[in-house]
Amino acid sequence: MKENNLSRFTTKELVEELSRREGIEKTIAEPYKDVQVKVNGPAIILVVID
Repeated sequence: MKENNLSRFTTKELVEELSRREGIEKTIAEPYKDVQVKVNGPAIILVVID
């Protein structure tokens, strides 16, 4: 199953791989900085705090 294959990777590894893919836009919020993200859907927004 795919879930089992992906579960062996850390969140950091998964995010790094996704951020290299076409159609992915990566925005980084540095510590103690507020960042606003604006999208024109359809879109899926993941907030990864790791």
